[in-house]
Amino acid sequence: MRDPGGGPGAPPIAVVGMSALFPGAGDLDTFWRNIAGGVDAIRALPRDRFDVDDYFPPERSPGAGAVPAGAADGFYCRRGGFVDEFATFDPTAFGLVPNSVDWAEPDQLLALRLAAEAITDAGGPDGLGDAERVGVVLGRGGYVGSGVARLEQRVRTSRQLVTTLREVLPDLPADAVERVREAFVAQLGPARPEASIGLVPNLAASRIANRLDLRGPAYTVDAACASSLIAVEMAMRDLGSGRTDTMIVGGAHLVHEPSFWSVFSLLRALSPSEAIRPFDRRADGILIGEGVGMLVLRRLADARRDGDRIYAVLRGAGTSSDGRSASLMAPAADGQTLAVRRAWADAGLDPTAPGAIGLVEAHGTATPTGDAVELATLSRIFGTAAAAGTGGAGRADIGIGSVKSMIGHAMPAAGAAGLIKTALALHHRVLPPTLHCDEPHAAFAGSRFAPVHAATDWDTPAGGGGGAAGGRPGRGTGPAARREQPGGAARAARCPGCGAARPG
Repeated sequence: MRDPGGGPGAPPIAVVGMSALFPGAGDLDTFWRNIAGGVDAIRALPRDRFDVDDYFPPERSPGAGAVPAGAADGFYCRRGGFVDEFATFDPTAFGLVPNSVDWAEPDQLLALRLAAEAITDAGGPDGLGDAERVGVVLGRGGYVGSGVARLEQRVRTSRQLVTTLREVLPDLPADAVERVREAFVAQLGPARPEASIGLVPNLAASRIANRLDLRGPAYTVDAACASSLIAVEMAMRDLGSGRTDTMIVGGAHLVHEPSFWSVFSLLRALSPSEAIRPFDRRADGILIGEGVGMLVLRRLADARRDGDRIYAVLRGAGTSSDGRSASLMAPAADGQTLAVRRAWADAGLDPTAPGAIGLVEAHGTATPTGDAVELATLSRIFGTAAAAGTGGAGRADIGIGSVKSMIGHAMPAAGAAGLIKTALALHHRVLPPTLHCDEPHAAFAGSRFAPVHAATDWDTPAGGGGGAAGGRPGRGTGPAARREQPGGAARAARCPGCGAARPG
């Protein structure tokens, strides 16, 4: 075990502020209460998202038998994680004219709100330092959101409707055709040219920098499930190089358009039983979630100097890809292992050291292949129970969990949700539970891992190190963290690596 000076890759980075908006939780405190209390925030798709019955005919319902091979216009799963009741935004609070945000993608606006909340949690704008040295990196997917979907319908679909009417009903008068088009467009709401900037996806981070007057780097990254953790890694490198003093990072995902659900239905990635069970023998697929999570990062030395409240300390990060494989959708243990080893090496830590880790916050998508590969990867990195001297195959000394069991898979924001959960677990010294792993996967046998079923006090491990919290050992990035203790002592938490460059 190394001291808190940090690994060879970068100086240690402190998490000094956070904010969260995820299913069942409109703020950070509620998010933690739900996690510690084992609250399942999965529910039926709200009917005001889109006309549910149009996409879920009876023959495709989960109770109708086998999952259909798939059609682009029909789904077989109605449940997921949604934030409708919490997705509020006051444009006037940020000096915006209400009309200018009517058509904006909602994740742009909520990312701005959550960035401001994270800064408040960190002590306010005055604690950020020189605005020229404060940057923003946001993980965001390139999916079609509600704003772009409306624009697409106005620009293209309305014209396709006219063409089809003329072809199918050639005797229909031109003025009748135009009335149909106008009625279709009217349902989309008034055109807002001044709001068009809210439809440009890579300006989500720039909007935060603009409204909060931050003048460091500001950009978005899209690396599928790993997006928000790649954002964290980029911020760690920027802080480590000395180019910035504070970084606002995180992920946002608020896409529940029918076309998005269609992709995962075609992939047959959604759970036909409409339940997400990470690392359970009955796991049969993901449930889609959404949300926004933001963190404020500073160099540990600066945070200590300024008396910041420190949730956790990031020690290292690792990134990899699988290279050539049989399928882009099939996870590979070799690629995952490479990311995890790089993260631990970057942190300057030994994952097999006694007491090195107490908890892994895993990717845990609840896909049978993905869970099996992830557990195999973890055993490669951390060893077996027998090899670790924990009392043989029946003794596990590392807890494992997945926040997806509570909120679904939040796609580009999934890593932020897991990292925030991890930092709060360290801060509160609680091993948080994961849900629906009532029949643990066979790969747990002989491993050092066991699902955490109920919130448990996080005792110091026998090796003298601190408790560990993990990220996802898929392709991507995983920060390693410490928790500050009174008197300056530190407990260590190592995230073994995370992210996955694939949908789900």
